[in-house]
Amino acid sequence: MLVQEVVASYGGRVRFASENFGASPLAEHFGVTRYPAVFVDDVLVARPRDFGFFAEGEKSGRYTPWRNAESQAKFKKDLARMIDLVLAGGKEMLRTERAEAPGADGAPDRLPAFESDDLSGGRISAADLRGRPVVVEFWATWCPPCRSTLAWLGELKKRRGDRLDVVALAVESPEAEARKFASASSPGIRWAIADAQTARAFGDVAAVPTLFLFDAEGRSAGTFYGAPPDLHERIEKALAALDAR
Repeated sequence: MLVQEVVASYGGRVRFASENFGASPLAEHFGVTRYPAVFVDDVLVARPRDFGFFAEGEKSGRYTPWRNAESQAKFKKDLARMIDLVLAGGKEMLRTERAEAPGADGAPDRLPAFESDDLSGGRISAADLRGRPVVVEFWATWCPPCRSTLAWLGELKKRRGDRLDVVALAVESPEAEARKFASASSPGIRWAIADAQTARAFGDVAAVPTLFLFDAEGRSAGTFYGAPPDLHERIEKALAALDAR
């Protein structure tokens, strides 16, 4: 991890800490509901948008395209400068520079009106997903946490059957690899490739896995970022709450 590489270069003068969303007071304070976000002490120095959004490609973010070595080098250089500033007693200067005013990331409050070609040859549309809760999972073939989440979602779909729809939308993934993964995974999941328009319809997607849960009437019932240890439990609780309505 690039942040850890930078921290390690300070020979113990700087400590690295990782927090899951939903368990981060700093993320809550700043209204950050996506990831990654980077803090130096209590100063937000890099927001999710700095690393780019799938629907906006290379046009958005200080460090896009994120997979580019030059962008990663720029991030490491900037982070080191910010740490140096704090170590030198310039935290307030950094705070002013980074404009710490809280800001929100816009997950949709209703199931967006999207359409995508199903990898099995059919068509997925929001209109067809009404009448039962639906999970929409954004994932990528290069994302290890996505695989475990999708395996669990396959089991969840198997248990709930017609009482739940699960849609898996791949981003930044070669179609051949996505098809290979889908063919070896749960047949109950609806698999598709998400284009920029679809990602944008969901408020854009900064990272994967990102999971959206909607109720039977298409209203948002929760948005879940990453793969924290309690992810499955939180989704099960959210679904139980929908069952109780």
